[in-house]
Amino acid sequence: MDSPHRYWENGTDRDSEANRMVSPPPVLFEARALLFLRQDEPVFGPLDFHLDRGEILLVEGDNGSGKTTLLRVIAGLLRADGGSMHLDGQILDHDSAQGRLLLLAHQLGLKGDLSPLENLRVAVGLHGCREHITPRDALRNVGLQGYENEPVRQLSAGQKKRAALARLLLLPAELWLLDEPFANLDREGIALVNRVIERHAEEGGAALVTSHGAVTFLHGQPRRLRLAS
Repeated sequence: MDSPHRYWENGTDRDSEANRMVSPPPVLFEARALLFLRQDEPVFGPLDFHLDRGEILLVEGDNGSGKTTLLRVIAGLLRADGGSMHLDGQILDHDSAQGRLLLLAHQLGLKGDLSPLENLRVAVGLHGCREHITPRDALRNVGLQGYENEPVRQLSAGQKKRAALARLLLLPAELWLLDEPFANLDREGIALVNRVIERHAEEGGAALVTSHGAVTFLHGQPRRLRLAS
């Protein structure tokens, strides 16, 4: 991906003439007539939308409108009943796209008996790591310094969410699928999520973010996709 990765404490801002001359297509993800059914009734769709690099798309809707289902379909955990999904203009193949999409769901995917540091090291072993950041850097940047080696099961709900946010910082995925990322966080934690998402967009990544309520980002407002219930 054509973007430098800059972080709060240890990042290096690097650019090159080659990177300036060759840029990836602006549209990272596109859904065309995307449809998901349950008992022959549409949960959502057909939907047409796209997500550019550097863009945040806020997915809104009431309970039962299909926000979580939409993210799970894009992540490849559920099969769509119609339409198509495209990554960089090509039909999305979840096998070949592993590592390019990252889902943060209600179940955070953390092993309770492992520490945050151990969880991050396992994730890096599976998916690789961004340049210029280590697991310890990521945990420090989300405010978990001093908790690196505590078993995750002993952390509060907010601390667990911060550990999952550290994984976002660490892994090289371009497209983030964030299901209610502000849940279980205090005001400081919500501000942290805003910074993490906006930094990702500034560096050329993109994010789909679901929310039940109003969301205010630090700089401007994202595009919005409203799902009917």
